[in-house]
Amino acid sequence: MPSSARPDAARLKRRYRDLLKEITRLDSLSQGSVMPQPPHAWRWTRKVAGKTVSRGLSAGQAELMRRAIDNQRTLDAIIDEMRRITQTLILETPPGSPPAHPRSKRPKSALS
Repeated sequence: MPSSARPDAARLKRRYRDLLKEITRLDSLSQGSVMPQPPHAWRWTRKVAGKTVSRGLSAGQAELMRRAIDNQRTLDAIIDEMRRITQTLILETPPGSPPAHPRSKRPKSALS
């Protein structure tokens, strides 16, 4: 890879640290969805052991659950980006570095 296209390791490491800080700001996490149910009620639905489960919520609970679900989606996106950064840092070695798995120079033993 040409040096101009090589990722800047220091920049990637800073971004990774910033993502870690973002995770600490997430105050609640949940999966599922929140839907209105007439009259003036809410329903939280999610999968548990492969089955759809739902529960009624008050308006206040619905707002808190929506925020927790949004936080979960944010966390999932952060983790995906952290994984890409990690893989880039590991796999994109600078020119002249030894390969990840150098081949052994020992001759193979003869079969008996």
